[in-house]
Amino acid sequence: MSPPRYPPDDPREWLNRARSNLAMATSSVPGAYLEDLCFEAQQAAEKAIKAVLIGRNIRFPYIHDLGRLLEILEQSGEEIPAPVAKARELTEFAVSGRYPGLAEPMDTNEYRNVLETAESVVRWAEALLDHR
Repeated sequence: MSPPRYPPDDPREWLNRARSNLAMATSSVPGAYLEDLCFEAQQAAEKAIKAVLIGRNIRFPYIHDLGRLLEILEQSGEEIPAPVAKARELTEFAVSGRYPGLAEPMDTNEYRNVLETAESVVRWAEALLDHR
């Protein structure tokens, strides 16, 4: 069952979408490339960060650069914990992991690290916004 829908300017909707991407990133779909799952993990982190930005009434560009999005949050005074700051490394999966030949195939350990980072970002956003 899908979670309730909220307006696009509501951080809860962005968190719902982040959780949806995270669910896809953690799925064990036979035949799925790990790079595709890493794209979903990147999307989860991106939407969670954008939920925090929306929750803080901070305008942001519609970009996939997680480092830049975190920088905008930092400039507003938000402290970014180290596990969340690692999300900068996920930016590459916004594009390179989606197309053949732009990235090397992932191994299971790399995938687990990406997933762990995305999970940290989503949990952090949930805690900041106090939405479960």
